[in-house]
Amino acid sequence: MAQDTGGEAAAGSFYDAASATFTTLIDTRHTVSALYDMVNVPTAVLINERGVIVRQDEAAYTRRYEFGELSFGTDEYLPAVRDWVANGSDSVYALGTREVVAGFRPRTSDEALADANFRLATQLHLLGEAELATRYWETAQRLNPDSWNYHRQDWSFTPDEAGTNWVAKFERLGDKPYYRPMDLPEGVGE
Repeated sequence: MAQDTGGEAAAGSFYDAASATFTTLIDTRHTVSALYDMVNVPTAVLINERGVIVRQDEAAYTRRYEFGELSFGTDEYLPAVRDWVANGSDSVYALGTREVVAGFRPRTSDEALADANFRLATQLHLLGEAELATRYWETAQRLNPDSWNYHRQDWSFTPDEAGTNWVAKFERLGDKPYYRPMDLPEGVGE
């Protein structure tokens, strides 16, 4: 599912290029990321055939990417997903309900206020109030600077600056991880 206030015009071409043969969604209001505390993309939530979440909020990269000193992604995630698809609830990677629930953390009051500001900005943008929307996006970013989704959505409207802004934010991370570290059992992909 794409998350982009620009809707089909902004995200549709990615599905078209992928020749998707499955139902695709575009979440123009970022509802899913708000509900599941997702702060970056790509992010995965694995849901079994009964509609139960068995893993949540994980970096959904299928391999490790290296760009000079910049590296992200992992070679461990795809084998874990394949094992889960093949073995279902018997997979060592399928978490139980208690483990999944424990992975969700309560929002701080600033994070909740950031979400409200972000939602207001999104609605204002959809109504054509770009300047006012920007003010609320900036407030959301200030209140929850860890949400890459808030920044990325704002940056999508200034594509000439987006790359520079992303690199600057990434460099400010220091020792802080770009994504929440995955908690995979030992022996993944062996």
